[in-house]
Amino acid sequence: MASAWIKARQTRYAAYATLYIAVILAVLVAANFLANRYNKSYDATANKRFTLSDQTAKVVRELKDEVRITYWDKSTSFQPGQDLLDRYSNLSRKVHVEYIDPYKKPQLARTAGIKSVGTATIDIGPKHEEAKTFDEEGVTGAIVRALKGGQRTICFIQGNGEHQLDDSDRSGFSQLKTLLEHDNYASKSINLLQKAEAPSDCNVVVVGGPTTDYAQPEINALRKLVEEGGRALFLLDPPLKVRGREIAENAPLNDLLTSWGITPESNLVLDENPIGQLAGLGPQVPLVMSYENHPIVAPMKGTATGFPLTRGLDTKHTDKTSVDKLFASSDGSFATTNLGPGESSDPKTMKPGPFTLAAAGTYSTGQPNKQGRFVVVGNSVWASNGFIRFNGNRDLALNMMNWLSSDEDLISIRPKEQEDRRITVSRSQMALIRSVSQFLLPLIAIVAGIMVWWRRR
Repeated sequence: MASAWIKARQTRYAAYATLYIAVILAVLVAANFLANRYNKSYDATANKRFTLSDQTAKVVRELKDEVRITYWDKSTSFQPGQDLLDRYSNLSRKVHVEYIDPYKKPQLARTAGIKSVGTATIDIGPKHEEAKTFDEEGVTGAIVRALKGGQRTICFIQGNGEHQLDDSDRSGFSQLKTLLEHDNYASKSINLLQKAEAPSDCNVVVVGGPTTDYAQPEINALRKLVEEGGRALFLLDPPLKVRGREIAENAPLNDLLTSWGITPESNLVLDENPIGQLAGLGPQVPLVMSYENHPIVAPMKGTATGFPLTRGLDTKHTDKTSVDKLFASSDGSFATTNLGPGESSDPKTMKPGPFTLAAAGTYSTGQPNKQGRFVVVGNSVWASNGFIRFNGNRDLALNMMNWLSSDEDLISIRPKEQEDRRITVSRSQMALIRSVSQFLLPLIAIVAGIMVWWRRR
């Protein structure tokens, strides 16, 4: 009897069904376990909009202390916070995310200093920071501020025709100032003519495209700054002598840089790069696609940068300095020394390239852990409002600041800006789309159905 029951068809079917159900349950349990333990996703957007940048990943993965990120909003509005902050917790087990409704727990909100919803705070030990904006730049910036323990200051020299820090025109540096603020840098203007000494709170001093000669007291202040362990960035345009753009030779400043191993040449580098022409750039804007292995440019492989109206640099080591090239123009570039009106652009009459366009150096002060650093670029327009958003220019500018301020751990490629990918169509194109979607496609489906029915009949 028992043997017959086991051999019965219903028994076999019940055993098969039980086995199938057990296998499906096991697969579901394993899938849920792996999903909770390993949160993986694929970002199919063109500019990786839903993937954290290399800079953020580098900062988070190298955390040594526990980090608590708290998102403050209504309980019904936690989803936007989860969409961003869960990516941080997936990068490191040291990141712990908490979601709090300030209306349900007002005492906690007051203690954290929360004044509006939809924001995040960062706590690392006793350090507490609030994100200036609730996006990747804001949250990562707050983590950096908590890690670094205070804001660093970039000082821009004024008084010799340099780019203005608060100027929003194409030639201004206002966008650079905004980018620096997102990277946790304060910025201010200084005048070495009024006081020939860099303020003590300046982590980096920037010489941003002067058009007139520096006075000797200014040169002495810059020399003292670097040779006593300070940091400086020099953006020096070629001494053009054309209508509307008169730039001085600035021999005293050139002599200072030459003593450190970097000599700005009195030439204009031109490059008829076909890739640059495809990007709408003329020969006066050399396009850089390859870089050396210096920490400033190492993460920029495959990222293009452009330098309108740039000069070449001659580099060498000295007994006190070590100089490294950052990047150069292409092999097809050439340079002219005729910087006045009516210059020739015939490559056959000019010096062939490539030419070094930027270099970084270190100055040995003779004291341990106190090293002067300086970066020289043969152009300043690349960092101005009209050009800093070009491809990798902003990343290059911020990487230079990070290296000069000894924040090498922050050097990377920043989050890409969201692209406007809307499609603009004309009225006739819209009518065509409507006709195809509302009439043609349904008609094709109906005809196909009739043909199938007729064949089966």
